[in-house]
Amino acid sequence: MDFGFTTAAYVVAAVLFILSLGGLSGQESAKRAVWYGIVGMGLAVFATLIGPGSGLWLLSIILIAAGGSIGWYVANKVEMTEMPQLVAAMHSLVGLAAVFVGLNAHIELGRVMAMDDTARKSLEGFAALIAKKDGVEQSILRVELFLGIFIGAVTFTGSVVAFGKLAGKLTSKAQKLPGGHLLNAAAAALSVLCLFWYMGTGGFFPLFLMTLAALFIGYHLIMGIGGADMPVVVSMLNSYSGWAAAAIGFSLGNDLLIVVGALVGSSGAILSYIMCKAMNRSFISVILGGFGGPAGEQMAVEGEQIAIDADGVAQALEEADSVIIIPGYGMAVAQAQQNVAELTRRLRAQGKEVRFAIHPVAGRLPGHMNVLLAEAKVPYDIVLEMDEINEDFPDTDVAIVIGSNDIVNPAAQEDPNSPIAGMPVLECWKAKQVFVSKRGQGTGYSGIENPLFYKDNTRMFYGDAKASLGELLNRIS
Repeated sequence: MDFGFTTAAYVVAAVLFILSLGGLSGQESAKRAVWYGIVGMGLAVFATLIGPGSGLWLLSIILIAAGGSIGWYVANKVEMTEMPQLVAAMHSLVGLAAVFVGLNAHIELGRVMAMDDTARKSLEGFAALIAKKDGVEQSILRVELFLGIFIGAVTFTGSVVAFGKLAGKLTSKAQKLPGGHLLNAAAAALSVLCLFWYMGTGGFFPLFLMTLAALFIGYHLIMGIGGADMPVVVSMLNSYSGWAAAAIGFSLGNDLLIVVGALVGSSGAILSYIMCKAMNRSFISVILGGFGGPAGEQMAVEGEQIAIDADGVAQALEEADSVIIIPGYGMAVAQAQQNVAELTRRLRAQGKEVRFAIHPVAGRLPGHMNVLLAEAKVPYDIVLEMDEINEDFPDTDVAIVIGSNDIVNPAAQEDPNSPIAGMPVLECWKAKQVFVSKRGQGTGYSGIENPLFYKDNTRMFYGDAKASLGELLNRIS
C-alpha cells in the first residue's frame, strides 16, 4: 500500500475527529459525534496497519483485539459515577505510552547511528525514518522524544494521583511535601539541565534522570490541588495527554497523531481555561498545583442544621409555584436521576414551573449532570446553566439541592479565606425555601463546611437521595 492511500486516509480521519469534537458541544449532536470519532479511529488504525513500513501487523491486531476487549469489559462494568476516575486512568495510559515510545525512539536512534551506511539501507519502518535524518534532524528528534517523555511522565503520575483522589483512595485535600512549590521548581530546573546534558552526550542517564523528575512533578502537582478544583484537573490532564500524543507523533513522524494530539491538547486547555474562569480561579495557579491559594483562618459556621421529613417537603412543593432543582455528585452516586425526572414530570403536570440549575463544575467531570439528566429524559429546555438562572433565585419559591455542596456554598462569597473564595456559585439561599437532600452532616468532597445548611430558610432532607425522593414521590400525585 502506498503513501497516497495512507495520507488520504489520515486526512479523512482528521476531518472526522474535528467533526467529532465539534459535535460534542451539543446534546442533540453528541451521539452522532461519538460515531464520527469511532469511524475516524477505525480508519486511522486500518490505514496505519496496512501502510508503508508497517511490520508485525498480526501481532498488532492481536494486541488491539486484547486491548479492545479489556476496554469493552471496563466500559460495561464502570458506573456513570465512576467515569471521572476512569477518564483519569485512561489519561495515565496515554502518558505511559508516551514515555515508552520516547524511550524506544532513543534506543532506535542509538542503534541506527551505530550502523554503517550499508546496514542502514536495509532498515524498515521507524528505523528507516531515523536513518534518513541528518545531524540537525536527529537533534530535533532528540528534543521531540525528550519532551514526549517529560509530558508523558507528568501526565502518568498526575493522572494516577487524580484517579486516587476521585476514587476516594487518596485524601481530596491539597497536600504538599516540605518545600512545597520550590520542589516542583527544582525538579523542572533539573529537567531543563538534563535536556542540555542529553543534547550534548546523547546518553541514557540524563533521559532517565529527567523521567524521574517529571514523574515527581506530576505526583506533587496534583497532590497539591484540592478536591474543589478536581474537575479542572481532569480537564487539564486531558490536555496533557493530548500534548503527549502530539509529541509521540513528532517522534514517530506520524502526521495524524500530531493532529489528533494537538486537537485534544488545545481543546483540553481551552476547556480548563473556561472552567477556571467559571470558578474564578487563576489558570496558571491551577496548573502549577494550587500556587497562591487563600491563606488565613476560615470563618466559623454558627447555628444548627434543621431536618425535615418527606411530608414537610411535599407540603412546601404543593404550595410552591416555582421550583429550581440543583443536581450534584450525590445524585449521581445514589443514581437518583430517574426519581428526579419523575418528580419533575409530576410537578410540571400540576402547572408548576420546574427548572434545573447546572453549575459548570457540578459533579466531578464537565457535563456530568447534563448527561445524567438527558439519560433520565429531562427536557433540554428546562436545564439551564448558572449564568442563565442565578438571578432567578430571589423569585423562586423552592430550591431543591440534591447532593451538591461546594457549588452552592455561600462561603465562596462571604469568606475571603475559604478555599473556594471568589468562585461563582448557585445562589440558592436567596430562594424562599431551600431543601437539601444529603446523606448526613458531613462536608463535601473538598472537605469545606457549608453555611447554607445552617441558614434559617434551609431544611435538611437527610437520607440516600434515591430513597428520599422515592418517599417524596409517594406523597405527590
